Amino acid sequence: MTKQKKPQRREEILQALAMMLEQEPGARITTARLAQAVGVSEAALYRHFPSKARMFEGLMDFVEETIFSRFNQIRAEENLGHKDKVEQMLLVVLTFAERNPGMCRLLTGDVLAGEHPRLHEQMNQMFGRIQVQIKQVMQEAQLAKHHAELPPTPAANLLLAVVEGRIQQFVRSRFQRDNAPSKMWNEQWQKLSLLI
Repeated sequence: MTKQKKPQRREEILQALAMMLEQEPGARITTARLAQAVGVSEAALYRHFPSKARMFEGLMDFVEETIFSRFNQIRAEENLGHKDKVEQMLLVVLTFAERNPGMCRLLTGDVLAGEHPRLHEQMNQMFGRIQVQIKQVMQEAQLAKHHAELPPTPAANLLLAVVEGRIQQFVRSRFQRDNAPSKMWNEQWQKLSLLI
């Protein structure tokens, strides 16, 4: 019974943290406020997570698991062309951000100001992995004799910069639907897809 309860409480803490990130854009998250939102003492929080940094790491692990498991499915899909794979991968990131506004503060590093440097490094590594996977699909396209406007490395970097910019605009607007990350994507993709 205790083993079932601990993971459930950890999940509740992470869900409350994600909700606070969404509902209080720009606000600093304290463990006291988080404990209040979960309905436990601060000491109870620390029984599940040794630090606030570990709570953020738990959210980052969720982001990575969600994005990269979907990337693996897309890359394994034999019926998709290279351009379609790249577009689907970029859309995974954009729609994840759109459906999880609080996580956007994590993705942009907004909520990590003043937190442990390893959190920034983990987020940088995640975006680096995203770029590498996009670049690999573009390299596969080159091997298949597809002509591209840019080599894979700068093209992947540019595409990821566009995605990160869309997420940043969403955070800056405090999650206004008019600035949703996937808004106007179809029109933008028509031009961006020429890079592949």
